[in-house]
Amino acid sequence: SPAKSKTIAKYLGEGFIVEASIGHIRDLPQPSELPADLKKTSLGKFAVDVENDFKPYYVVSPDKKKKVAELKAQLKDADALYLATDGDREGEAIAWHLLEVLKPKVPVYRMTFGEITKEAIHRAMDNLRDVDAALVDAQETRRILDRLYGYEISPVLWRKVARGLSAGRVQSVVTRMVVDRERERMAFKAASYWDLTGQFGADAGSFKAKLAAVDGAKVATGRDFNDDGELTSRNVAHLNEELATSLAAALQDADFRVRSVDTKPYTRRPAAPFTTSTLQQEAGRKLRFSSKSTMQIAQRLYENGYITYMRTDSSALSDEAVTAARRQASELYGPEYVPQSPRVYTSKAANAQEAHEAIRPAGDSFRTPAQVAQQLSGDEFRLYELIWKRTVASQMADAKGSTATIRLGAVATDGRDAEFSASGTVITFPGFLAAYEEGKDESRGDDDSDEARRLPNVAKGDGLTASDIIAVGHETSPPPRYTEASLTAELEKKGIGRPSTYASTISTIQDRGYVRKQGSALVPSWIAFSVVRLLEQHFTDYVDYEFTADMEGDLDKIANGQAVGAAWLKHFYYGEDTDPGLLSIVNNLGEIDAREINSVPIADGITLRVGKFGPYLESSLPTVDPKTGEVVESARANVPDDLAPDELTAE
Repeated sequence: SPAKSKTIAKYLGEGFIVEASIGHIRDLPQPSELPADLKKTSLGKFAVDVENDFKPYYVVSPDKKKKVAELKAQLKDADALYLATDGDREGEAIAWHLLEVLKPKVPVYRMTFGEITKEAIHRAMDNLRDVDAALVDAQETRRILDRLYGYEISPVLWRKVARGLSAGRVQSVVTRMVVDRERERMAFKAASYWDLTGQFGADAGSFKAKLAAVDGAKVATGRDFNDDGELTSRNVAHLNEELATSLAAALQDADFRVRSVDTKPYTRRPAAPFTTSTLQQEAGRKLRFSSKSTMQIAQRLYENGYITYMRTDSSALSDEAVTAARRQASELYGPEYVPQSPRVYTSKAANAQEAHEAIRPAGDSFRTPAQVAQQLSGDEFRLYELIWKRTVASQMADAKGSTATIRLGAVATDGRDAEFSASGTVITFPGFLAAYEEGKDESRGDDDSDEARRLPNVAKGDGLTASDIIAVGHETSPPPRYTEASLTAELEKKGIGRPSTYASTISTIQDRGYVRKQGSALVPSWIAFSVVRLLEQHFTDYVDYEFTADMEGDLDKIANGQAVGAAWLKHFYYGEDTDPGLLSIVNNLGEIDAREINSVPIADGITLRVGKFGPYLESSLPTVDPKTGEVVESARANVPDDLAPDELTAE
């Protein structure tokens, strides 16, 4: 980018011309843009020669022709060419395309760096290499794979669901995940259960506790029910309103005593420095940024020399960064807040390779948020501060403390034995928590967090005063909808796609109308149900989570030189023996019943249909027309756009 090139030119000084290519200079054209003589060849369908080792046909983008001419002119008087694109597969491919188009007659060096700082640029000059052919092959294979997938499957959606729809190797799977979660919510049946809470006092103070057991049987909580509303745990006391309120009344004058106090040491470690995925998750939770906004802001911070490269699967820090983080933690919080030896983090990602370091503040010594506050906009500052806190905290000492669980009980006037429980954590040394605490996604079940609740110092046998013993009713909750943060976490866990593409994928499924945001929750449209159903029935593997993750693993093998892209594409497209390829599946789809694909039963006699002009309900039951009072054999009604699928109940 131009911003990057100006900064790099300043660091390199005289004798260098630093010019921005501004991203990709060429790509696959639309097949309709091919020269007339090529349209009738094996290139014609995809701008990829499927009969000759899947050789792609590239064209320089119209808006880049002027830039290419400028670069060629500058190259005429140059002694050497340094290709300094980003250090991931995309960057490697851009470097290779430049090499192919510029055809330099001077020595060529591949140069990579993870941050735009003087030290990093000069270190990169000492570690030059050639363009990595295997990385280029992996990126090219991915590009061709996405073209084959989209161009073969999308037309089926146009014919059977609606014009203008698209299928994509990762976007279709991500859409399926959001639809699957909505299906779970639609099928969910709530169960009700009751418990008691009370306030209990001792000389050392009072605390709140919750009913844990009745007559020795554990009290049922939300975790004891399945999604059909059935109790799945054995030997539990399932309290209804009557049992709970009568127990509360019978405990009003009971003699409560402490039955046990269990204390354990508490240790908590800091979270690893940010990867692309975890940065998007935390910025979503803490700053309410969308994945797309997070990446745009991070890009600006990187290009202007504030953070390291923001597309990375790695949570490792360089030696310089570890030293900088430890030094800063010691200066700001005290030497006791820094462990004796540096912390080492390894990536959870199956094949962390996109770049070699976590996202952290740039430089061999970090600028504190206070030092950059005047130079950064509000959102840039907030993201920089988040990255700085996470990095420094990652090299700080564990938080230490103790957790205590108090069990207390009494026999009610009706003879039932009631046992209550309270837990709490006392932090005696905050460690990394002095700098940073990781956020959490919404979870299911009874999530009464006991952390940070302090309990009074009581001992077994101590008497307690009881007050405010009340019965509380609950309903089990359906699985929470995905947010951008929780969807990103699930994609990474399943190994689907690359973290560097999550932001654009989540943005794409919203732009396509498959998913919309309701607050921070991702809600699928009815058209997404039709698309996913068609793909599940007729392209089963291509929306299968494991199949998609395995493809990612295969692309990694190509990047590592363990496989060759052309051979892999041949197997994917043409298949082998009993393993049909994409072409065979598309050519043998058989008859697809469009009406069935676009229908979702809602209740007896009522079906939702996805039509040309949107979703509508159709009733096959005799219905009274509200305007005329006449009985009609069938009726239709439009479905409001803002009604979530799980809210469309039989009622």
